[in-house]
Amino acid sequence: MENEKKEVLLSLKNIKKMYPGVVALDDVSLDVYKGEVLALLGENGAGKSTLIKIVTGAITPSEGTIEFKGKAYKGLTPSSSQSIGIAAIYQEFTLASTLTVAENIFLGQRVNNGQIIDKKKLNNEALKVIKRLKVEIKPSALVSSLSVAQKQIVEIAKALSKNPEFIIMDEPTAPLTDNEVETLFGIVNELKAQGITIIYISHRLDEIYKVADRAVILRDGKYITSQLVKDVTKDQLIFYMVGRELNKTFPNRIKNYGENALSVRDLSGAKNDKISFDLKKGEILGLGGLVGAGRTELVRLIFGADDKKTGEIYVNGKKVEIKRPWDAVKNGIGLVSEDRKELGVLLRMSIAHNITLPILKKISDGLIINKDKEKHEVDKQINELKIKTPTSNQKVVNLSGGNQQKVVLGKWLASDVQILILDEPTRGIDVGNKQEIYHLIGKLAESGKAIIVVSSEMEELLGITDRLLILYEGKFVKELQKEDYSQELVLRYASGEIQ
Repeated sequence: MENEKKEVLLSLKNIKKMYPGVVALDDVSLDVYKGEVLALLGENGAGKSTLIKIVTGAITPSEGTIEFKGKAYKGLTPSSSQSIGIAAIYQEFTLASTLTVAENIFLGQRVNNGQIIDKKKLNNEALKVIKRLKVEIKPSALVSSLSVAQKQIVEIAKALSKNPEFIIMDEPTAPLTDNEVETLFGIVNELKAQGITIIYISHRLDEIYKVADRAVILRDGKYITSQLVKDVTKDQLIFYMVGRELNKTFPNRIKNYGENALSVRDLSGAKNDKISFDLKKGEILGLGGLVGAGRTELVRLIFGADDKKTGEIYVNGKKVEIKRPWDAVKNGIGLVSEDRKELGVLLRMSIAHNITLPILKKISDGLIINKDKEKHEVDKQINELKIKTPTSNQKVVNLSGGNQQKVVLGKWLASDVQILILDEPTRGIDVGNKQEIYHLIGKLAESGKAIIVVSSEMEELLGITDRLLILYEGKFVKELQKEDYSQELVLRYASGEIQ
């Protein structure tokens, strides 16, 4: 094998991590070779997050040994992990928005010996790090003024400032558009050329073929296989990850549209200008556009999460006043937010409490919750959505990302909303759970529910929707029917090339 000639930088030997009632990692052994980009793949709950937390020192393994550059450790701490040359870039940004790029890059580090910060020196040192990435960002710029892609670059520069030999990238492209992803790929290849070893975690399998040399697959906490990327197909990777063949990704469904469920007329807000459209019962409508185009802002206006400047909203042909989310819920509208951890679920509460929170009146006898009604509703959602959990009393924070998303969906399905808005419904979710959610969306549409989908994943957006509205700089620029879909056409309208 060609990897046998390479130097092993990191070696995990017989790693186990056990929690009460759960084995998160079960006797996992793997090697990472110096200078390679290793894709770490697996469904949500496969053990990827646990493994990287062990490598970065966030948690200690129950059993096993970590070897880095030939030295063995029973466990690491965050400081000891950094000191030996390991850095991590996580899916959620850890930047201080009120500080400059340079201040964020060196936050917590000593750049000069005096007590007063030398801003000029700080900016010069930051510029050296940024130049290593071959990108253009001003060190003096406030992080709050940056785009999502630029913030991701600052996170990478922040990790690079500690001169690591080994970087873990956890879903680095999750918040990025297709064009921004290509910039990130260039950065990954540049870091590799500089001799830095990278573990790359992503649910977007197409990316693996653009950046990775080798893929290691985990499933249910166990090591499954290691494959050279050039020698394995996407279908084979999926089979290793889920342990079964997946059927067609996007479901065929019976399309039987009804009357208009939702009509929006001249709706304007802080970042949207006079948007009008109709949504029929049984239809799946997509909102396309680049990050910053106003897609999320539009659905927040419809849901009453943001104040509208102008416009009217009609539900089933009747004009309604939606000034706050509760007004939307009363009119049968539910929103699955793009940020499920902040806005979708109460992480420290149980699955049962999250699902029944919007329907307390429905399951209560007066002021007292009827436990039988509660159990019936919760068990129904857990079973229909295939939420993996030992009990409905499990705290949502302990679930995988895919199962957390299912809890959010369960909350709205229990509420029996007729108009369901899904903002980035599969962000950070593995391929198996993605397919389950796609099929669920299809079934909901077949049952007559009207659905809006916002997605930055082109394949998803074109695959699941019946019709597409494209936004550019807060304005509606084009409507496309299913038969007219093409990635090139969508990107040309979304980028403002044609209007």
